[in-house]
Amino acid sequence: MDDSKRSSSPEGSVDPSLVSDEGKNVKSVLCQRCSSKVLCPGMAVFAEKELFLPSMRKKTSIGQSDGTLDGDTLTAHWLVDDMYTFENVGFTKDVGKVKYLICADCEIGPIGWHCLDDKKSFYVALDRVNHE
Repeated sequence: MDDSKRSSSPEGSVDPSLVSDEGKNVKSVLCQRCSSKVLCPGMAVFAEKELFLPSMRKKTSIGQSDGTLDGDTLTAHWLVDDMYTFENVGFTKDVGKVKYLICADCEIGPIGWHCLDDKKSFYVALDRVNHE
């Protein structure tokens, strides 16, 4: 894991009320669609890393027929180092060397990203979840 991508103080347009002085999530992280809890407070570290996530869709419709993929390049993420830290998350099948994180209840996603080469880095995009 590249420690230079970690940040203990959020920068840019990140709401400072979401990040503690230690750089952890202050609030619960919830699915935007069904409000299932993805992470409990204090379980993830704020990290800035540029990652491409495909557009949010139900799992059965992620692929496109024309071969292109709509999505967003996002930089603000919650970083978790153990998949068992999550309260409620699912994983897509491998897409190259990546597995995308989805809500395990409603299967909306991707809400995050995991590279199979790095067993200790699971990223959840702040823009793809709610905080409460």
